[in-house]
Amino acid sequence: MQQIRVVSFFILSFVLLSVIAQFSDAKIVRRTFHVGNLTITRLCQSTVITAVNGKIPGPTIDVHEGDTLVVHVINESPYDLTIHWHGIFQKLSPWADGPNMITQCPIQPGGSYAYKFNVTGQEGTLWWHAHVSYLRATVYGPLIIRPREAYPFPKPDKETTIILGEWWNDNVVDVDTQAVLTGGTPKISDAFTINGKPGDQYNCSKDMHRLTVDSGKTYLLRIINAAVDHQLFFKIAGHSFTVVAIDATYTNPYTTDVIVTAPGQTVDALMVADASPSQYYMSVKAYVSSNSPYNNSTSTAIVQYNYKTSTSPLPLKSKATMPVMPAATDINTAHRFYTGPTSLVRSGNPTVPLQVSTHMFIAFGLGVAACQPQQLLCNQTTGALAASMNNVSFQFPTDRSLLEAHYRGENSVYTADFPNKPTVLYDFTSNKISMGPFTEKATKVKRLRYNETVELVLQNTAILGTESHPIHLHGFNFFVLAQDFGNYDEFKARAMYNLIDPQVRNTVAVPAGGWAVIRFVANNPGTWIMHCHLDMHLPMGLAMVFEVEDGPTPDAILPPPPSDFPIC
Repeated sequence: MQQIRVVSFFILSFVLLSVIAQFSDAKIVRRTFHVGNLTITRLCQSTVITAVNGKIPGPTIDVHEGDTLVVHVINESPYDLTIHWHGIFQKLSPWADGPNMITQCPIQPGGSYAYKFNVTGQEGTLWWHAHVSYLRATVYGPLIIRPREAYPFPKPDKETTIILGEWWNDNVVDVDTQAVLTGGTPKISDAFTINGKPGDQYNCSKDMHRLTVDSGKTYLLRIINAAVDHQLFFKIAGHSFTVVAIDATYTNPYTTDVIVTAPGQTVDALMVADASPSQYYMSVKAYVSSNSPYNNSTSTAIVQYNYKTSTSPLPLKSKATMPVMPAATDINTAHRFYTGPTSLVRSGNPTVPLQVSTHMFIAFGLGVAACQPQQLLCNQTTGALAASMNNVSFQFPTDRSLLEAHYRGENSVYTADFPNKPTVLYDFTSNKISMGPFTEKATKVKRLRYNETVELVLQNTAILGTESHPIHLHGFNFFVLAQDFGNYDEFKARAMYNLIDPQVRNTVAVPAGGWAVIRFVANNPGTWIMHCHLDMHLPMGLAMVFEVEDGPTPDAILPPPPSDFPIC
């Protein structure tokens, strides 16, 4: 079987090179990431962080649709490392997807790996980040995919990237390790950041991002939520936005004065600089959907009108105007934004598949499980926090990645019996359930035939309180057909389905104490993790994996791993 795969791979490579050669504008874009220690001062405290090329955020990757990207990652840090290209399909390049122990073993300190993949059939704003431990708190950056033709919306005068982050004064690997050892939750971050800077609302902090605008000009804001554990409200005083894309898929124009993003999500929004020439705060604060402790601070940046191009003079002493932010628990504002935009239907784009091959109901959330042997500081009486999907708490392999085990047919690493529905049924959104149902620690995958259509009901649970979980699926975009609060009711939900122009996303914020229905076509061979993008929940087990089998043609067969593929 492997010989057939290798032969098919070389045939396919020849075909792809021939096709790419026909597009003279397509090119190979090469970048080098040196990942190492960086001493940086924030909030009057010097901290050693892990960063790419000595910057936070890391370098922006700017490509055109159809380009091939080669990023040579050199790990000069003291930690194991992988890089995930969030939202990239990785068609026939799953070895470059990056999630630790799912598609690859990590790049060990002193090692390197060249991530190679085509950027095909996607346009808009995505991003890249570390996919090991809490390293993505400082190892992240934008990935912008420009269209070959014009934007399907009025061309902006200028573009700018706004990447929202989260900052700890502590070593973030230690923060994650302590949580794992105790079986609890990580320490709350000390600040939020805008383009790596906290702003002036924190004690001992004046380091702030500034955006200079010209009166009357239109700006495309590429907004990325790179925060680790918080969903975020985003506003600019005196200005409104027209959303034109989410998760690198175009939308029908959607007007709003507040943008809400979950970790992993991106929003492209047009902003007209039509306020009175002055200074205005850009503000970010947490949207909180649970009763858990959270970071209640506000990060700021300044939008400064350019006095040289203004038709009226700026005030001599201009004090920036602060926007009125939603309350941290304003679930209605968040839900209105999350459900508001619809997709821009264009000729040639995928449409909602109407025939479904596989139906799955996945109940997920937090609970309590017995302390694991490695949780040395865990309270054996109360147990450890655990997370699960359909009563299975995902356990990452330790000796070989799932993708390599799948490719080599080694069934000892995992089992292909992830259940299509919960093994225990209960009132999923009841706040009276104090003890969770049985949770099994296991490495289970759901095997899918190539090209079958999958519909998932993602049902939040409330065992330890309700919470909105951002669920991210690697390797695919999916259609969000409907979402609402409470327990999923098939009859009522189907009446809500949008089968014409639903949102297309790679990360959906499933409503707190609610559900979402998504649908996708399994046309990408490999092993693809679906997990909560609140990083504190990943080591707890809030994940599962789809194993997509090869298709019948050479362009649907998993190629062999590259020669420099990291080994455990």
